[in-house]
Amino acid sequence: MCLANDGFEEDSNDHYQRDSETGRFLPSHCFEGFEGRSHLFGEGFHPREDSKRQSGNGVQERTAISAHHHSARCCDFDNVVPDEGLQDVYFDELREVLVKHAEEQLMNVTMHEDVDSLIANADKYAGFISIGPSPLDRKTLHRLHRKLPHGVFIDINPAPELFDSVQPDLEQTILDAIDALTTSGCSRIGFIGGLGNIMGEHEYPEDIRTFAFRNWTLRLDLDVQGLVYANGPFTVENGRLQGRQLLQDHADDLPDAVIVAADPLAVGVLQAFATENVIVPRDIKVISINNQEIAKYTSPALSSYDISQDELAKAAVLMLAEALTANRKISQHMRISTSLVARDSFTPQD
Repeated sequence: MCLANDGFEEDSNDHYQRDSETGRFLPSHCFEGFEGRSHLFGEGFHPREDSKRQSGNGVQERTAISAHHHSARCCDFDNVVPDEGLQDVYFDELREVLVKHAEEQLMNVTMHEDVDSLIANADKYAGFISIGPSPLDRKTLHRLHRKLPHGVFIDINPAPELFDSVQPDLEQTILDAIDALTTSGCSRIGFIGGLGNIMGEHEYPEDIRTFAFRNWTLRLDLDVQGLVYANGPFTVENGRLQGRQLLQDHADDLPDAVIVAADPLAVGVLQAFATENVIVPRDIKVISINNQEIAKYTSPALSSYDISQDELAKAAVLMLAEALTANRKISQHMRISTSLVARDSFTPQD
């Protein structure tokens, strides 16, 4: 996405123009041939009708948002693997608010689902925003950087030295969940998650929530031996399977509580518990992450940490706009806090 405003003055610097309203200098290559606001979200905006994606946490969406405000173009790289479940909702909502904040910055949006397509069309854009945690190999990331040096990844940080990133602070979320449960008297805490990747210079095949849970329970001297289930996709069915497995493994010694890495998994976990007549929260407490709409309607209603898609999207748009404005060379990385929305599956003690 690229920041674009009407009312530019030419500046003596060949590479920038000054925004007469804000006084900021913006790269001139973003603003050739502007004609007025009537073309905002014009032919370059391609809304997705088949917004099936794998979910917000363990999902593969890469949205390369191409914003052309008249001639200003940036790209939304859609990096989510299509899937048929509740996990699609997280990225569908994130994509919608991303477009909203692009519009507020007078950007037009084009979607790319394939990184090779984005690289091939890179000369049309000033930068990109990528949604989703699908891994990209180092060679591809360097190819992308050579063509589009300004880009922001939402949800992952695959190349900290090359691109900016905005992520929910999931490590802190896991610690907050552990603290809330232990403060409420829980000493044996389980975890149900899915497969993911920790990225950066060294990619590691473990989801960051699983990594954080193992790390913090070890440091806090909590016994979680045999209580970590983190295989497969972030789907309702996989939540059901892993919830059932936890009950089979611990029929006579249920943990006091379980932290679930994402709401779609948690829906399946609650279904598995209900089938076996395990009553939540009397027999076991449940906390999840994402706070999707479905959390209000499960039985019992699901306590879940809210990830603000609005804040993620707004931060990514403004970060890219600032990078383009200043032609910044140093990457920046931002973590967005989460907050617990307490419902029936767990009520924290003050």
